[in-house]
Amino acid sequence: MSTGKLAGRVAIITGSGGGLGAECARVLASHGASIAVVDINFEGATAVAQSLLAEGHQALAIATDVSSEDDVRAMVAQVKERFGRIDILHNNAAILNAEQRQLDRDFVNLDMQAWDRAIAVNLRGAVLCTKHVIPVMLENGKGSIIFATSGLGMQGDMSLTGYATSKAGLMMLPRMVASQYGKQGIRGNAVQIGLAPSEHAMPEPLLDILRDNHCTAELGTPRQIADVVAFLASDESSFVTGTTLVADGGFSSHTPSLVAMRALFAQMGRTGM
Repeated sequence: MSTGKLAGRVAIITGSGGGLGAECARVLASHGASIAVVDINFEGATAVAQSLLAEGHQALAIATDVSSEDDVRAMVAQVKERFGRIDILHNNAAILNAEQRQLDRDFVNLDMQAWDRAIAVNLRGAVLCTKHVIPVMLENGKGSIIFATSGLGMQGDMSLTGYATSKAGLMMLPRMVASQYGKQGIRGNAVQIGLAPSEHAMPEPLLDILRDNHCTAELGTPRQIADVVAFLASDESSFVTGTTLVADGGFSSHTPSLVAMRALFAQMGRTGM
């Protein structure tokens, strides 16, 4: 029997059939949690669940379109039937594939179907999962709900209008969870995730620009983000609720002029103001 900090707990992780969600599933399982691997891509969810089972963890793959209330209702019922309880919900599912990126652009060129998809999956999906998980958590008087948000929800950019708006909304949801259900033992928090690619698919010159704007030596890794999710899922964060924890290597912590000022000071032989 696991003696990890999440031993005996059951976690639903949406969008965990690959990428960052799959890494969160692996890390939470390593701490002892039973994992519901939830994804619209059942093949991916099954592969992740099977890998967890092969390592001796408890896992269940469920195909779910989080934008569908019927799908979400059925998913939550299946998790409860299999594991008997739900302690952790990580609302990680989001749509940001290549096609979506091409259509979710600036206001003038924004494809409204892409806008609708961003809101439906990223924001509505998190609301639906939270809505149907909370009653199960209330049965045990305890639960941790985590929302995956982004710096794009706080900072303007040239495109991804729908994605950014959905991520901004996700920063309000943990405050609502904490305000409405905190006295009944349920915590709500968000993780503002910075660039933590599972593999560097971006061109190296672009990565160099992004790296220069971080306050850490390197870009993040999926494991570093998953460790933050595990912290928020566990009793280690029992006094943390209704807030957004920023895990972005300091990317959003400084003024836009920092990189240029750093280069200027280097030319002047100075290291600070």
